Amino acid sequence: MLRIHFTPEDLTRVRVAPGPDFLWEISNSVQTLQRTDGERVFGAWRRWARPRLPESRRLLSPLLPPYGYSPDFLTPTAGDRPTLRAAVDTLLGTPQPRLRGELARLAGSVRLPGWVAGLARGDTETLTRLGDALHAYQARALLPHWRRVRADVEADRALRLRDLMDGGTEALLAGLGPDTRWRPPVLEVTYPVEQCLLLNGRGLVLQPSFFCWPAPTTLADGRLPPVLVHPIRHTADWAGSQAPTAGRAPLGRLLGRTRAELLRAAGRGCSTVEAARVLQVTHPAVSQHMNVLRAAGLITTVREAGRSFHVATAEGRALLALEERAADAPDHGTRP
Repeated sequence: MLRIHFTPEDLTRVRVAPGPDFLWEISNSVQTLQRTDGERVFGAWRRWARPRLPESRRLLSPLLPPYGYSPDFLTPTAGDRPTLRAAVDTLLGTPQPRLRGELARLAGSVRLPGWVAGLARGDTETLTRLGDALHAYQARALLPHWRRVRADVEADRALRLRDLMDGGTEALLAGLGPDTRWRPPVLEVTYPVEQCLLLNGRGLVLQPSFFCWPAPTTLADGRLPPVLVHPIRHTADWAGSQAPTAGRAPLGRLLGRTRAELLRAAGRGCSTVEAARVLQVTHPAVSQHMNVLRAAGLITTVREAGRSFHVATAEGRALLALEERAADAPDHGTRP
């Protein structure tokens, strides 16, 4: 059990990360690849990814075993939406004493290959190889699906923020999922080991993660900036329905007042019930139009507690932004 202890100040300093974290998604997905559970969610992706992985993946798997401890330096604290290169540069700048200590702890639970000794010494060549392996893995295993990863993480964030607006921080913490229980002032999380995290006014970052499975995770060192990485809800056939080679639906299918209004509503985040009420159309009609928007890659849909919640993707928001700019543009035409 992981127990996260909040002070009144911490409750005012809880925030939801703005999008997926590159290194957490890499770390979680490397671990998920080595597991056999979660077949319904990750089975198709595993079968797609394994033959495509670069040889350099052998540097990542020993550092990220499917169960138990993995070094914190592999997931350094990130700013808002850093690039992968910036995140990897931060990782490669880890002080040597910390590398040595965390790798020694890992060696206490798994057998490590000989090259890890160079990493523990802070050897420049070994660190460079690790950085290259992270970039190669992202490009081959995650980048073709990154559009879906980003959209679903942003949709989960929208759900969390709605809980926050409707019921405050305590509702946000209470709604994190079946593996968490909010018992003020402690958040209890299903965890493989006993761990106590005292926030002491530092607040907490909630990081939705596409590949986190099956329960939330956090850093082992409680002195580091506090973060709780938690799974999101997935569409069962996401890897198949969003295969990288699939064609994109023509935008011409989006023409029409109803779909335009639904896309605007999804830009704010809306449920099927809310959209039907605002547009005064039936629930099946909303679902049909949302299917078209989703096929075009302009919205994503998450389902929670029997309801469907629709959120515009980055592409959908870009289209809405173009519409707004066009509406705001001055009319240079000549009056008759």
